[in-house]
Amino acid sequence: MSELYCKAETMELRRKHIGPSCKVFFAKDPIKIVRAQGQYMYDENGEKYLDCINNVAHVGHSHPDVIKAAVKQMELLNTNSRFLHDNLVQYAKRLTATLPEKLSICYFVNSGSEANDLALRLARQYRGHQDVITLDHAYHGHVSSLIDISPYKFNQLGTEGKKEFVHVAPSPDIYRGKYREDHPDPASAYADDVKKIIEEAEKNGRKIAAFIAESMQSCGGQIIPPAGYFQKVAEYVHKAGGIFIADEVQVGFGRVGKHFWGFQLQGKDFVPDIVTMGKPIGNGHPMSCVVTTREIAEAFGASGLEYFNTFGGNPVSCAIGLAVLDVIEKEDLQGNAIQVGNYLTELLNKQQEKHPLIGDVRGIGLFVGVDLVKDQQKRTPATAEAQHIIYKLKEQRILLSADGPHRNILKFKPPMCFTMEDAKLVVDQIDELLTALEEATGARTGNGKSSTSQHKRKMTNEGNSQSDCISESISHINGTACRQNNGLYTDNRAVPCKRIRT
Repeated sequence: MSELYCKAETMELRRKHIGPSCKVFFAKDPIKIVRAQGQYMYDENGEKYLDCINNVAHVGHSHPDVIKAAVKQMELLNTNSRFLHDNLVQYAKRLTATLPEKLSICYFVNSGSEANDLALRLARQYRGHQDVITLDHAYHGHVSSLIDISPYKFNQLGTEGKKEFVHVAPSPDIYRGKYREDHPDPASAYADDVKKIIEEAEKNGRKIAAFIAESMQSCGGQIIPPAGYFQKVAEYVHKAGGIFIADEVQVGFGRVGKHFWGFQLQGKDFVPDIVTMGKPIGNGHPMSCVVTTREIAEAFGASGLEYFNTFGGNPVSCAIGLAVLDVIEKEDLQGNAIQVGNYLTELLNKQQEKHPLIGDVRGIGLFVGVDLVKDQQKRTPATAEAQHIIYKLKEQRILLSADGPHRNILKFKPPMCFTMEDAKLVVDQIDELLTALEEATGARTGNGKSSTSQHKRKMTNEGNSQSDCISESISHINGTACRQNNGLYTDNRAVPCKRIRT
């Protein structure tokens, strides 16, 4: 495949024309990707990378069925939804069939941010309330209304970041959160914190419009809420006149395996009032959706203000959405998420027994996080070690990211065609890297023996031991973990930590 520019020219043009706040992966040596297929991406030199992080290319990069559907419809017609077209209603019918019966009304938009912004409008119009409860470390989108309700972002702005109408509840993290795995009922305990927030808000004359949460927090560190948490929160929120918004932008469309939607992990007795979706819905094509109840939709319409979206629900987008649903079913990608996800988790659990740097392995289906720690008892986040690992994996042509409040969570959310062989390859590489790290830092293995005594030190060409080089690398990362550098700009000023959402 021919290129317009060499990599250096591309970087120079990016520096010249693209905003400096638009970051790249692997900033010191970014990858130039020119094509992708399935779970693989290829750079300008033809090098193949295993993609473990791309939950946008949900059914696989460049899936032929999705491409065919897009091209076929684009050759015929693409227009807005003010004209009648079967694709729009057919897709709405197919999509709502995957949801509980009362979630039957769709608004099609173009991104997860648009979907969540519209969900807030629906919630505020419903009862005229304004306040929003969100989870700590949450991220719901890049537009102003969503930065306001995303601690993942507004905490970077200092004390002025949090608005008066926003209330932050603790993340329901049972590993390093307020209530942990040894608590007799963490779901109720975390939900009671939401109840207290509501009571305090009402005492101050404020009214709750909505509680919004990702069905499983992604940027917050691959957090799986304890079963029963959403039911109890919904009860308290409804009593206050608010509604429950389930953000499925990251985890929907069968990624959890046994269910099509992440919120369904909570049980059949939980149904949110609004579900937002994006990322995987179009397999890379920009589309998204808000699904709600007829009651909430009618209250939104009662304002007399028409809702229109130029590109939302266009025939091409709906054709692509239908193709994605077809592929998920035809290739049994939910079944694959169960089989491969279980195998991946099993392999990682075995590594946890072996490596003291692994504090926790958590996940469902093909949504898995590995919490790296410097001390298993104190659960001290191993931020630098996580960064070291993802950069070393990149050298092995494996793309993985680290996220969470401390950027110490190795984050798996690959295309749904990810295989058991892929899982083993990645975990084997992580095993080697952890072994080398533990040797370098003198970490102790689970059996109490120092890993330094178990592995011979390998010598580099310069005569220094591999462990010395790794120790130096970790020290360097520790010293610069909160210095922003996108790899293209030469400004060396220290600024607050920023993260790239993946």
